[in-house]
Amino acid sequence: MPSPLISLRNVEKSYPLAGGRAWVLRRIDLDIQPGEFVTLMGPSGAGKSTLLSILGMLDVDWTGEYLLDGQAVHAMKPKARGELSRRTIGFVFQQYHLLDNLTVAENLEVPLSYRDLKRGEREALVGDMLDRFQLVGKKDLFPSQLSGGQQQLVGIARALIANPKVLLADEPTGNLHSQQAKQIMEVFQGLNRDGTTIIQVTHSEANAAYGHRVIQLADGWLQGA
Repeated sequence: MPSPLISLRNVEKSYPLAGGRAWVLRRIDLDIQPGEFVTLMGPSGAGKSTLLSILGMLDVDWTGEYLLDGQAVHAMKPKARGELSRRTIGFVFQQYHLLDNLTVAENLEVPLSYRDLKRGEREALVGDMLDRFQLVGKKDLFPSQLSGGQQQLVGIARALIANPKVLLADEPTGNLHSQQAKQIMEVFQGLNRDGTTIIQVTHSEANAAYGHRVIQLADGWLQGA
């Protein structure tokens, strides 16, 4: 079996509370292999989104060990973490987080601004994504001119434009009606088939069925991995 793409050992997160600590995550041990499609499920407050934030290096206030693609995230300085995150991870959120004052094409180009690419190279990558997600006809529109499903497609295209190894999705269909949600999950399934490792947080059993493995969290504890 190949080495895990992601490996967590004894990862914990807590907040100081009068007379003790409030625990968000407890003793998390988890391995995720390259090419897996993993779903994190559990009740509200179980720690799912916190765990996703740690995996995405958005949250750095935790203890334990985290290896990502062979790199010891827990031992990295902030700048190195940021570079690894940009190189390795794409995010898709429930709130689409598109920039309202930029067109679809300009939103897609934002992640490429961190890279040393010529203008022609950036335009080619944007063109490829517009074509892949059938957004060519929408490229000059602003987010407010798109449906929710179209905005989420732009969000996914933006997450993938830098070719990440891991796609992290936090309730990616939470704001969509069922037909749009099905379309988005089929996009995820196709991406996974092409080799992208996906970790999603969802309350939806239908969405979970698109993946390979469900990991349950309750009160910050892993219930089975």
